[in-house]
Amino acid sequence: MRRPASTQIGGDARIAAVWNQLAGVMDPELDESIVDLGFVEDVAIGPDGRVDVAFRLPTYWCSPNFAFLMADDIGRAVRALPWAREVHPRLEDHMFSQEVNRGTHLGLSFAETFRDLEVGDTLESLRETFLRKAFQRRQEAVILGLRRAGWSDAALVATDLATLDRAVITDPEGLRQKPRYREILLARGLATRPSDLAFVTLDGEAIAAESLPVHLRGLRAVRINMEANGALCRGLLDARYDEGPRAAAAMTSGHACGGAGASSGCCGGCALNPGAAAPAAKGAGLPFAL
Repeated sequence: MRRPASTQIGGDARIAAVWNQLAGVMDPELDESIVDLGFVEDVAIGPDGRVDVAFRLPTYWCSPNFAFLMADDIGRAVRALPWAREVHPRLEDHMFSQEVNRGTHLGLSFAETFRDLEVGDTLESLRETFLRKAFQRRQEAVILGLRRAGWSDAALVATDLATLDRAVITDPEGLRQKPRYREILLARGLATRPSDLAFVTLDGEAIAAESLPVHLRGLRAVRINMEANGALCRGLLDARYDEGPRAAAAMTSGHACGGAGASSGCCGGCALNPGAAAPAAKGAGLPFAL
């Protein structure tokens, strides 16, 4: 099991707030919370408002650009707390932990951090690649949820944002992904008004009803790859740290740290991840995945 977060200084309320912020940090390739995946090892708050977050990855050789992205996102998320004066993500048990930790501590870019390896400054393009995949995975779940509720393809492609907001989805994964899909839809500027189409391509183009099955096949391929990678990550992490199988949890209840984020056993409400598919090769096993 993950270690309980330190609560000697700062109190459970602040520890809970940090865990809740971390629950919103995604593994960039899997679009799943790093808390739900079990990557967060420990949280500690110092008397001066300094927050230390220790995290780990499934293997010693997980791609450093993935690790750097997560460290950067951890820092951004926790710095959003008004009382957090300093935030120091700390990558543990990784071949590039020293470089990643130094780079994020000094505020260096990925290229500056790994300048001796002559890597290109491709972190933002990598982030964009994963955001596109996240959009696709979330969209598929919502569309399938509405289909299972009896919506026709013609109704789906004509759905606007206001109609989507009113739509009732009982399918668990569709229900989980509906607010997440709406969030990324708005963040990418693909829908801004209630009358804007809710289901469009990554380029903002409308989808014809007769094209929807082909469109869904493409989304399915993305989702299967992400789910398989997620299963592999969980398996590798459990095997590496001998923690036993990590059970999939329902999204409708539960807490970000699994009861380990504070001495009281509660970290505040959060979303938990769904079940994962069978393992497949993960790009994070490469030295630098692009």
